[in-house]
Amino acid sequence: MPQILVDHSADLALDQAGLAAQLHQAITGVIDTTVADCKTVFRPAGGHTVGDGTSGEAVVLVEVKILAGRTTEQRAELTARVLAVLQAGITAPAAIGVQVTELDRDTYRFVHHPGG
Repeated sequence: MPQILVDHSADLALDQAGLAAQLHQAITGVIDTTVADCKTVFRPAGGHTVGDGTSGEAVVLVEVKILAGRTTEQRAELTARVLAVLQAGITAPAAIGVQVTELDRDTYRFVHHPGG
């Protein structure tokens, strides 16, 4: 179920497949889900600014959306593991942020649409 949204500076070189695989593994180590249930979208941003714009840092902002009901400790551990994956996988100077967001179990829906 987890949805991982990775907003990042467009010029930042990322191994998207490798990073997604590591993020999925990190998530399954904390909450009751499988790698097959994880979905990651990378969204390059055309422009970014860190502070006054002189640092030259890239920006990586990650939101992990999970169903509500996990403990604060689980969400904090999830944040820590995702941050560790990002820090290990990003080789350029970057400002990195991670947020875990809970989705309402009563209103959230997901399907695998066959198309057509």
